[in-house]
Amino acid sequence: MAITPADASRRTREICNLAPIVPVLVVNDAAHARDLATALIAGGLPALEVTLRTPAALDAIREMAKVPNGYVGAGTLVTPEDVIAAKEAGASFGVSPGATDALLEACEREGLPLLPGAATASEAMRLLERGYDMLKFFPAEASGGAPALKAIGAPLPQITFCPTGGVSPTNASDYLSLDNVLCAGGSWVAPDSLIQAGAWDEITALAKAASQLAGR
Repeated sequence: MAITPADASRRTREICNLAPIVPVLVVNDAAHARDLATALIAGGLPALEVTLRTPAALDAIREMAKVPNGYVGAGTLVTPEDVIAAKEAGASFGVSPGATDALLEACEREGLPLLPGAATASEAMRLLERGYDMLKFFPAEASGGAPALKAIGAPLPQITFCPTGGVSPTNASDYLSLDNVLCAGGSWVAPDSLIQAGAWDEITALAKAASQLAGR
């Protein structure tokens, strides 16, 4: 069922509002997917982004989509084919590093709510013109960090962002304190070393700490 840009932004905003941090996950083995999702959700982070950067990513999304109380999204959407595959795997939302007309049209046609990426005021304005007002600011640190995002927010207060890329426990609060930031994406809550070790309690602990982050 198709979705409008306004409805897409409304839905992604609802998902982004669930917790201050959205885990950005690189899953190399789908066998870990359910336990990983369960650990993160137990820690208070129900919105999960699985990046399409590994052969296991789509299978991981399929497994995570079966875990109760979670919202599994597909990250690194670049092509219409990515969108179709993500939707078929059970993703409830999508995330992209940028935005093209073909990608936006595919998400709208497939009914997949999208958090599209923007790094400049012009990119953000183009998306706003189309109807998207909940965006990903990427790559956050490389694009000037919290000061740059604050500056963009001054003339574009109607846009809300989820900064991703270089966000860490040491700077997350700098982003979360901004009026135009709803949440931030971070990979530190699920490092590969802990995933490979099956250290689910440690991942839950990291998630709990991240779920309590707030703006300074």
